[in-house]
Amino acid sequence: MYKTESLPLVPLKEIVVFPHSITPLFIVRHKSLIALEAALKRDKKLMLVAQRNLESEHPGLDDLYSVGTVAEIIQVLRLPDGSAKILVEGHYSGRIVGFDTHGDYLMSTVDPIRYIDDDSKKVQALQRMVVSQFEQYAQLSDKIPEDLGLSIKSLEDPMQLANAVANYCHFRTEDKQRVLETLRVSEKMMILSELLASENELLELENKIITQVKSKIGKSQKEYFLNEQLKVIEKELGLSNEEDFELEEYEEKIKKSKMSEEAREKAFKELSRLSKMAQLSPEATVSRTYLDWLLDLPWGKATRDQSDLVRAQKILDEDHYGLEKVKERIVEYLAVLKLVKEFKGPILCLVGPPGVGKTSLAKSIARTLKRKFVRVSLGGVRDEAEIRGHRRTYIGSLPGKIIQSIKKAGSSNPVFLLDEIDKMSSDFRGDPASAMLEVLDPEQNKAFNDHYLEVDYDLSQVMFITTANTTAGIPGPLLDRMELIRLPGYTEDEKLHIARQFLIPKQIKAHGLYGMHAMFTNQAIDMIIQRYTRESGVRSLEREIATMCRKMARSIVSNEEEKMLRIEPAEVRKHLGPERFQDPTIHEALETGVAIGLAWTEAGGELLPTECTIMPGKGNLQLTGKLGDVMQESAKAALSYLRSRGEYYKLPPDFHKDMDIHIHLPEGAIPKDGPSAGVTLITALLSALTKKPVRQDVAMTGEITLRGHVLKIGGLKEKIIAAHRNRMTTVIIPDENEPELEEIPNEILKDLKIVPVKTVDEAIAVSMGPGADKKEIKTPEGTQRRKRTVIRPRPGLGA
Repeated sequence: MYKTESLPLVPLKEIVVFPHSITPLFIVRHKSLIALEAALKRDKKLMLVAQRNLESEHPGLDDLYSVGTVAEIIQVLRLPDGSAKILVEGHYSGRIVGFDTHGDYLMSTVDPIRYIDDDSKKVQALQRMVVSQFEQYAQLSDKIPEDLGLSIKSLEDPMQLANAVANYCHFRTEDKQRVLETLRVSEKMMILSELLASENELLELENKIITQVKSKIGKSQKEYFLNEQLKVIEKELGLSNEEDFELEEYEEKIKKSKMSEEAREKAFKELSRLSKMAQLSPEATVSRTYLDWLLDLPWGKATRDQSDLVRAQKILDEDHYGLEKVKERIVEYLAVLKLVKEFKGPILCLVGPPGVGKTSLAKSIARTLKRKFVRVSLGGVRDEAEIRGHRRTYIGSLPGKIIQSIKKAGSSNPVFLLDEIDKMSSDFRGDPASAMLEVLDPEQNKAFNDHYLEVDYDLSQVMFITTANTTAGIPGPLLDRMELIRLPGYTEDEKLHIARQFLIPKQIKAHGLYGMHAMFTNQAIDMIIQRYTRESGVRSLEREIATMCRKMARSIVSNEEEKMLRIEPAEVRKHLGPERFQDPTIHEALETGVAIGLAWTEAGGELLPTECTIMPGKGNLQLTGKLGDVMQESAKAALSYLRSRGEYYKLPPDFHKDMDIHIHLPEGAIPKDGPSAGVTLITALLSALTKKPVRQDVAMTGEITLRGHVLKIGGLKEKIIAAHRNRMTTVIIPDENEPELEEIPNEILKDLKIVPVKTVDEAIAVSMGPGADKKEIKTPEGTQRRKRTVIRPRPGLGA
């Protein structure tokens, strides 16, 4: 039997020591260390009491529980910092009946607690239930050793069992203290049973949470794991989180959006998938990005077209000089919009050489219609996914350029420029030109399906404008879907107007010369156009004007008093250096074996001088100048025709056996091909064989047959402009091309004699005969031909 005794007291924080248990303790506080020393000097017994008020470092009687455990010190380990680690064994429970705080350490008078035994069967039943619950607790908790369950099960004394279970279970300090203070054994067992049941339920929930989290993210980072634990805990407790607000926000946006029913159904399906995903998982990010793309598209949003035709014509005229056919087409489109409610957007293809204003014209059309403008450059695009988008199975996938640009425009009816559509190519990744078939088909683009979105989007209200330098690089099915509008090169008169109205004001403003009375005379502009640029567009002209503006800026800065500069031809020659282009001197003479042909290039029309010489030999035909197969065949056809007509043209009977013929086209590094040089080749060849000269002011074009017929050719407007630019006086064209002359400006036709021909004989009569000009198209009466060797002033625009 234990008796009342006086013992040193050590208060414990968040620890309850039970009888018959061995517990390690750290002794840190000064008074507790002194109490430890006092106990070691006596009988090694301590009174260990849990501290009620954890914040107090010097607890009094009110800060401690009244019931504790008398324990014996088994082992002491003194640490370098002055603290001590001890191992104690609990003997019995005791109640503090006396307390002394006047010494260096706490002393307490302890009265042993006598427990009350009751119905043994009830206790036995409770004991079995507690053992069973503890076994379940040991299985659920990873903090209980496996052999401890067997040790607990072997305890027969209910009091020892209760103390052992309470000691090893991770209950709260208050609950353990309640077990320690309970006097009746059955009540003690009941309290343990309730605590174990509650703890087992928590452990089951915790294991459920861990299982759910691991099934979602597996062995992921600690941050993922903790966040998922928090998410499931909040879900079990019925608490909301940020993800719920995000999902609600998405749902609200989807309901308010004007997207199609198909897209809405897809969006809700994706939102449902997102709600079941881990918030920070990569799959959730993909779903959010997809929903953002769906919601950011301008479903049902469209700008209102302006229907004032007069204003539209005025804007088009302000932005571009000439280009009447394109302007007329845009005004017609506006007129139709005014009469009908729904009209599929036209698909225009502007074809012309570089620098004629195709891209800027598209911007002007957008300004005219008051629509948003977006541009996509197709040059070098070789992947179909650039147009249709990547499927979402790929990491970092995005919609194609079409959907991206529609989102950027923020409108479902922008003016959409597809620049350089002839520069697309294809490889193993697909053919983007084939993907464009759906985009540019008014019957199909109402349901354009991007691989990323996987829903149809209506492109029928978009006004697509494509640009190209040539139609040769555009597949036939794609070309068939577009309305071609050709933009030939500008004439010199048009370049003068463009320089006056657009280029010079733009460069004067850009170089800080605004308000300084800097001006270009017409003669100076003419000199830049004729002597320093030779192009179909106006880019080089703008660069030369910019050079002159820089020279003027330097002159003004160097001489601040000079506030007015007048640019004359002399200043142009001084600042731009030697003339880069000259009028052909061959225009003034006749020459044997040389004929002037006309060629079409992506940059516009060009002259194609063709030389032919003969020499004694064995009848060989040599073709040089990097000629293509078609042009070589034209040369052979020309030779065959002359052989068949040798008697008519009085050719030597065996010239094809006794003479070698060499045909050469200068600028041999540039590839040349096409059938339209047939007339030129036969004229040069006949001139060399008959020694009759060819007029060098006559340019010609046309495909020939073995029967001597002249067939229709392409690029007539560009070729005639090239002849006009190079000071030709007469142009021979196929008779079948005569209707196309209506598209050529009058200022060009009045300076040229156009001779349509049906046969080779007619062409030869004009180019080699003494002034023969059958079927000549007369120039207007009273119009004088311009001189070919001087710079001509332009009337009507001032100095």
